[in-house]
Amino acid sequence: MVTAVRPAPLATATTAPRTRLPAVRHLGPNWYASVMGTAIVANAGATLPYQFTGSRTACAAVWALSFLLLAVLLAARAAHWIHHRDQARAHLLDPAVAPFYGCLSMALLAVGAGTLIVGKDWVGTGAAVAIDAVLFTAGTAIGLAGAVTIPYLMVVRHRITADQASPVWLLPVVAPMVSAAVGPLLLPHLPPGQAQQTMLYACGAMFGLSLLATLMTLPVIFARLVTAGPLPTALTPTLFLVLGPLGQSTTAANKFADVAPGVVPAPLDQAFLAFAVLYGVPVTGFALLWLALAAAMVRRARRDGMGFAMTWWAFTFPVGTCVTGAEGLGAHTGLPAFDWLATGLYVLLVVTWAAALAHTLRGTVTGRLLAAPRPGPPGPGSGTGRTR
Repeated sequence: MVTAVRPAPLATATTAPRTRLPAVRHLGPNWYASVMGTAIVANAGATLPYQFTGSRTACAAVWALSFLLLAVLLAARAAHWIHHRDQARAHLLDPAVAPFYGCLSMALLAVGAGTLIVGKDWVGTGAAVAIDAVLFTAGTAIGLAGAVTIPYLMVVRHRITADQASPVWLLPVVAPMVSAAVGPLLLPHLPPGQAQQTMLYACGAMFGLSLLATLMTLPVIFARLVTAGPLPTALTPTLFLVLGPLGQSTTAANKFADVAPGVVPAPLDQAFLAFAVLYGVPVTGFALLWLALAAAMVRRARRDGMGFAMTWWAFTFPVGTCVTGAEGLGAHTGLPAFDWLATGLYVLLVVTWAAALAHTLRGTVTGRLLAAPRPGPPGPGSGTGRTR
């Protein structure tokens, strides 16, 4: 009997393995900034001192969009961790990417706050409180963990040179400040007495945690700018991130003053009001100084050919925190100047948000924003020197 020899099948070893869900392989944690930037448009707009017919409905629609974006990104990022764990680990070990994990916490917190501020018009107060409680708890836990984990990795695993200092470093440490600013929204829904006081003082502790960490980080960032020159053009928008802790801390101080009466005994409740004004006014002044400096640097980068990148979302959330900070100061001082400032900054916020959203949608549809990042020029400090 003769046995026919079948031709051997193609060796599977030479066949490239198929990657599941390749579209999410390079989806980094920085994408959560789009959720933050969208949510703050709704949150800040709903509390503006000047309202017009339909403005609250428009803010509710923007909040719904932020909620949808959050759900989609949570699912996509879960797929990223499941199917591309090697890339997820690489992100954590990359000093340029790891700080963006702070955006997850702030996205959860911003959408949760928006649910209670304006989303309750659509879902009802009971559901809004429940949703915000879940998102606040998850966002705060993730934010506190990130505020420790990311700096730890920067010290023991990342290899960083002085000219790599970046405003992005603020993202992990500013997340607890967002918790401090939005936590008071839940306070009226807690049992009176120790529960409310514990929440208020916990928010105060997170305020201090984030503020002191920011005060340690800011001098390093400014020293890098002075000694190494402007940031690369694609990173120039991240200069606006400095506004985040400034505006958010002012917002938090004003929120403390709003809820302190009836929660803490007199005259301590009035001390919160005094602190909100005495702290918020000088910090707002510095925020305006930094806004002017950052805007000048962005204008310079645009002349040098700066195109769209996901860093454009830095124009949104930090500016939005300055809007809410100015709103609080206007309410507590009675000065129309702060109302005008809040309104003017909100116009800037909406314009930059619309531009970032349009470019992001276009880049997502074309696939450009989901493609593998291009290798940068050799050397950690390349492209950062002064050109004029």
